[in-house]
Amino acid sequence: MDHLPRIVDHLDDFLRIGEFPDASQNGLQVSGRDAVRRIATMVDASRAGIEAAIEAKADMIVVHHGLLWSKPVTLTGIFYERVRLLVENKVSLYAAHLPLDAHPETGNNIQLLQLVGAQLTGWYAEWGGKPIGCLGKFDRPRPLAHIIEVLDEGLGTQTKVLDYGPDEITTVGIVSGAASEALFETKRRGADLFITGEPRLNAVHEARELEINVAFSGHYATESTGVKALSKRLPSWFDVEALYIDVPCDV
Repeated sequence: MDHLPRIVDHLDDFLRIGEFPDASQNGLQVSGRDAVRRIATMVDASRAGIEAAIEAKADMIVVHHGLLWSKPVTLTGIFYERVRLLVENKVSLYAAHLPLDAHPETGNNIQLLQLVGAQLTGWYAEWGGKPIGCLGKFDRPRPLAHIIEVLDEGLGTQTKVLDYGPDEITTVGIVSGAASEALFETKRRGADLFITGEPRLNAVHEARELEINVAFSGHYATESTGVKALSKRLPSWFDVEALYIDVPCDV
């Protein structure tokens, strides 16, 4: 058993929560019981995810997409139901959005880079003045089809591919989630392949005209990597059990 304030302080420091201007209200969003024995991690603070965490007897939930963003909300409807479940069951909710995209160890993008087997060469794609995307290089050219197979198997997804670049991939840029706007910079940085999550219509024409490959591996799937990696670290930092809860969607 560990204590909520100690866990929050450590996560804030490790994830550099205060360094990222973000629409998400990162950090502790809902405070539950002080004693924490089990922490659940998941991508989204959905009702289904919260209910699954409660069923698993979690005292705390750590998510990538939390409940509180820049726009004020009212405690009504489905938002009320999510908060009610947390409060009535004394379960804490902690969110890390951009900090978990950008983290050099447990971040979504570095985890994706490691999954496909490329070596980190730099960071790019600034959001709020902070680079969150990874640039990488393979030790030898890899067939595009092989990289897509690795993504699909590793993430449990079905990647949508725009194969407008070379068949053999040497360099890659990765920005998880909904980041099609980073396509132009990815091309300028010399990448043969851009890996992101959510498709955007304009990106089809842009990729064709830029002559670059794009892999849309799913918003949810590409942003599951960070919370999974974080879940593996938690028991080594705190006297807790940790589990990852999968509430998949096709986006």
